[in-house]
Amino acid sequence: MALNNKDLPGLNFEFWLTKAIEWEQTTTLESQRDVCVHLPKLQQFLMKIHETLKHMNFTAAIKRFPLIGQLLGRLCWNPFVAAFDESQRTLVWCLCCLYSKDPQNPLELKANKWIKNLLCHLFSFPDAGSKEACSFLHRLGCTPSYYYSELLNNMVSSLVTELGELRGNQLNRPAAQGRLLEDRVKDISVLCVPLITMTDVTPLLESLLTYHGYELREILSVHFLEAVNEAFIQKKIALSESAVLVLWLRHLPSLEAAALHLIESLLSSEGRSLEEMEHIIDASLLPRAACHPSIFGVVEEMFKNALLETDGSLKVLTIIRLFTRCFVQVHQKDNGQQKIPLKAYFRYCHPSLVVALLQNPCDMPSTIVCPHLKVVSDMLKLEVEAASTKSLRSVFDPWFLLTHFGDWVDAAAEHLLTSATDTSDALLWLLAFYYTPYNGCNSRTQTLLEARVVADRLRSIVGKINLSSQVLEDAVTLKTGVCHPGTIQLIKHLTINVLLFSSNGPKIAKDYITQMTQTEAEASDVSNILAQAARRLRIPGLKNERTMELAQNLLQEIRSGTKDV
Repeated sequence: MALNNKDLPGLNFEFWLTKAIEWEQTTTLESQRDVCVHLPKLQQFLMKIHETLKHMNFTAAIKRFPLIGQLLGRLCWNPFVAAFDESQRTLVWCLCCLYSKDPQNPLELKANKWIKNLLCHLFSFPDAGSKEACSFLHRLGCTPSYYYSELLNNMVSSLVTELGELRGNQLNRPAAQGRLLEDRVKDISVLCVPLITMTDVTPLLESLLTYHGYELREILSVHFLEAVNEAFIQKKIALSESAVLVLWLRHLPSLEAAALHLIESLLSSEGRSLEEMEHIIDASLLPRAACHPSIFGVVEEMFKNALLETDGSLKVLTIIRLFTRCFVQVHQKDNGQQKIPLKAYFRYCHPSLVVALLQNPCDMPSTIVCPHLKVVSDMLKLEVEAASTKSLRSVFDPWFLLTHFGDWVDAAAEHLLTSATDTSDALLWLLAFYYTPYNGCNSRTQTLLEARVVADRLRSIVGKINLSSQVLEDAVTLKTGVCHPGTIQLIKHLTINVLLFSSNGPKIAKDYITQMTQTEAEASDVSNILAQAARRLRIPGLKNERTMELAQNLLQEIRSGTKDV
């Protein structure tokens, strides 16, 4: 569509550019009156400009109107023009038309940056160099902060109202017209991209996130969804839980990005306590969002990938355990509405096994914990043996379930040192499976043989009065040569329990822990085991204050030693 004098009788592009320059060069009362007189016709002109621009890309628009940037820029910086709701709104639409969703060259990249800055100017304080604008606003009798705050609030309120009207009328419109309205909604979402981190824009963001069109296709800009998610996970904006849930449900990459960001931030959080890590997990809103089965399934896949990529890192196992604990707590607290039973979230394993693991060992009398552990171990063994002729996934699934409820692993390691003979084999098998899930039948048998030798030795020295570091070292040393890494981790776990729970272990604990943590990797592994023990012993009602303090002191010693290195 050509834009010339015939299309706009009595008006032309050059005329308005000249006017914009005149208005910019003077702030006299006559000039201000001239702006007011011309505002209605200026609005008509801008609407024509918008109708033309929305059918063009940036390159075509610049070729057609080489001075379009000058005109829009000058008008946006004119307080009287920008204060008029309709002109301000149309200016914004024109700028959005020029914004390149997928910039193809340096010019479009530069233009995008200019457009973002201009939009931010429209809804933020004037910069220090805008003396004319500040002077003008003071003559109007208002401060710049009030003027720009009201300008932004008016814009947000207007667009939220418009979205509400579109949502209310969409069912009564023909499909073709409905699609045009959806395009308008998408345009609004593009408009918001440079304004996302401005607090006053939040109502508009949430209104957009909860807007759905006629069809299943996504009507919001992908750039908008990605930008909102990035701002949220970086703590630059605060959104309601319902808005975040909708965002993650309608845009899978945003959910995956949020889960990956959480995992990476926790993996890099050296020196943080488990309580601090739990706080980070809760603040991410992922445990609450995971009450929706679809979101839970995606987060589970992210955890699986993290385990496979780190070869079962103890740090990742700790993150999974903490997340599950937060998720279960949120699920149990949410009593206001119907909810899916917890066992239904872990469909990849037998429901009886899930129910058995969902119980917390700290909530049981100590006399019941060991028999319950034997039941859990027997059920796990049954699933693994039944899957021996199937894929590795069939073995991975019960192990992955066990990683969620690692408190039972800690309980098995603790009770193995004092349990009766008829349950020790079951506890040892559970520990061997946890630390060496992919050992084949023969390999796991070898692991069990090695671990049993060490376990029997440790059981025999737990009550020794003259327990020394050398006696403990002799007990955990195998003559079979190189062991599987999982076997080493299992022995390490049992050794730490001897130091914590035996009568004379605390006397040699500090020196022996120093011996066990010569490398950064060893320090990390031992820290994870001690941190879990300290947290478990902190539960009110358990008479283990001295042991808890010992675990915390040893943990602090390791962290101090790591900092010194």
